[in-house]
Amino acid sequence: MESSMFIGTWFALLPPVIAIILAFITKEVYSSLFVGILSGALLYANFSPWGTFEAIFSVMQENIDMQILIFLCMLGMIVILMERSGGSAAYGRWAAKRIKSRRSALLATTFLGVLIFVDDYFNCLTVGSVMRPITDRHKVSRAKLAYIIDATAAPICIIAPISSWAAAVNSYVPEDASITGFQLFVGTIPFNLYALLTLFMVIYLSITGFEFGLMRKHEKNAAAGDLFTDHAGDFEESEKITENEHGHVLDLILPTLVLIFSAVGSMIYTGFVNGGVNIQDAFANCSSSESLIFSTFITLIFMLVLYVPRKVVSFKEYTASFVDGFKLMIPAIAILTFAWTLKGMTSALGITDYVSSIVGGGAFVTTFVPVIMFVIAIFIAFSTGTSWGTFAILVPIVVSVFSSPDQLQMMIISVSAVLAGSVCGDHISPISDTTIMSSAGAQCYHMNHVSTQMQYASVPVVACIIGYIVAGITHNWVITLAVALIIVIVEIEILKRMVAKAEKTA
Repeated sequence: MESSMFIGTWFALLPPVIAIILAFITKEVYSSLFVGILSGALLYANFSPWGTFEAIFSVMQENIDMQILIFLCMLGMIVILMERSGGSAAYGRWAAKRIKSRRSALLATTFLGVLIFVDDYFNCLTVGSVMRPITDRHKVSRAKLAYIIDATAAPICIIAPISSWAAAVNSYVPEDASITGFQLFVGTIPFNLYALLTLFMVIYLSITGFEFGLMRKHEKNAAAGDLFTDHAGDFEESEKITENEHGHVLDLILPTLVLIFSAVGSMIYTGFVNGGVNIQDAFANCSSSESLIFSTFITLIFMLVLYVPRKVVSFKEYTASFVDGFKLMIPAIAILTFAWTLKGMTSALGITDYVSSIVGGGAFVTTFVPVIMFVIAIFIAFSTGTSWGTFAILVPIVVSVFSSPDQLQMMIISVSAVLAGSVCGDHISPISDTTIMSSAGAQCYHMNHVSTQMQYASVPVVACIIGYIVAGITHNWVITLAVALIIVIVEIEILKRMVAKAEKTA
């Protein structure tokens, strides 16, 4: 195929921009993603009809992560088995005696999200399947559940030294840098304002019960019995699972523990196999996708031994759960397939080279580099739907800009701004796999989650912009975090007064 004239130009940004705009206009994800893919393929093939057809399916084939799809199917099977065994219902009855209020349900969901810090995919789907019955009982909207899941997935993974995200960041730091990847990652934690402020917001809003924007509408509908607000029919069938009244709480807790410990254990093992010499190196070199598949496989074997001999679940129901688990995950699998293809198409159009040429060629005032990198990272992650891809583009650039030892602190602050902006852009992007996973975990209509999440994310974004200016001036994480935290609190108080005034007027 003749090389496209659009590769490495601003046209590389068009496909994701088209997909995102259409998603907000039409409120329909699948067709919007496909149109974005089609526009990218047309550019890549110089508008050749046959070349466009070839480009779509070759890029789709190259970018689909089969390991993640297998993991999703097996995790769907685990969720179905937990329901059919009566474990989820028993846990709901057990939790109902202890979780007495909506606030307690929200805080318990937040705590579980923080606890599962190893991997964001694992976090999204596990927290959703375990806590959904509890939040439903206390009339928490699916949009709010999706927000809590998303806000405790990537933000906790990006500040956890032992996680698949830390491993990814480590791998993007050049070997000849003045600091190791792990040291750099640890140094960015107190400066990762978006992650820290988002976690603060989740806890603060859960305790106070304050809601604003579209989320307030969703929560009012949930209080009246409508947990979905929109597209409830997409999930009602998956909710209709015959519950076993003889199930026990351990039928939910034991498989969950096996899932968590086998995932962590297999990550450590694959890390050592791949050359790690200690625990930190092991997580930095682990094969997270392979480990997740292994952990779900071990959990399914454990559930077979736990359920079938006790006749909690028949062998026929056990085997049938594979198909039902696949059905449960079809919406997430479809969106992920399109999202991966769209990312691959933008990569084929040379978006990395284009952005690198812009960022690398600018002569920025050193003090404002962190805030500039934060904004650029948001834009790239939002447009491409990937945090890790944004890390790969911007982290090496920042490390090379501040290569001398006396610039080490500015390197740490600027890299933290890249990580924060990447997570933020990924958070608010409708084509982000983590956002899609959060919707799937909460069984929430995807665009409901995106629209509410975007409004909530805007609060820490404002604080981050001011915070990274302060960081560039002071180089002090205590002052920076204190200023950013005060700004978030002030923003929330202003929003409270605005909401109160609007309701009074109404």
